[in-house]
Amino acid sequence: MRRSIEVLVADKRWTQHPRVVKQVARAASLARARAPARSENGAITILLASDSRLRALNAHFRGKDTATNVLAFPASRQRDLYIGDVAIAYGVAMREARESKKPLEAHAAHLAVHGVLHLLGFDHETAKQAKTMEAIEISVLSAMRIPDPYRSRAERA
Repeated sequence: MRRSIEVLVADKRWTQHPRVVKQVARAASLARARAPARSENGAITILLASDSRLRALNAHFRGKDTATNVLAFPASRQRDLYIGDVAIAYGVAMREARESKKPLEAHAAHLAVHGVLHLLGFDHETAKQAKTMEAIEISVLSAMRIPDPYRSRAERA
């Protein structure tokens, strides 16, 4: 089975951060490997896009006419060779990274992990689901030497 992860850069501003593509690909790969009993064979595509692209996708697929940081689009279960797509918005991700005083590379890696976990069937609609999903996110990011994104800055100091 194919287990590739392809990162496509659709917004040139992402190229101003040379480590992003590598970090996002690594984060996605680790997320798939650490997702207990849900890891699947198959390819994943991650689109590093603009806010306007994610706004259009969000409006079309979710009925929400606003840009969002990350979207996940699982493939049909009949498609054995493809898991799905994740899209990340540059402007939203950059703003969130600045607001939380994190490097864009770290925040983009977190968004990639979050999106891949959604592709693998994880969700955060309930407190129990969120706790499970966040634990995997923290584990993956820790393996990449990225601090826990759910701890406040005061707790990290």
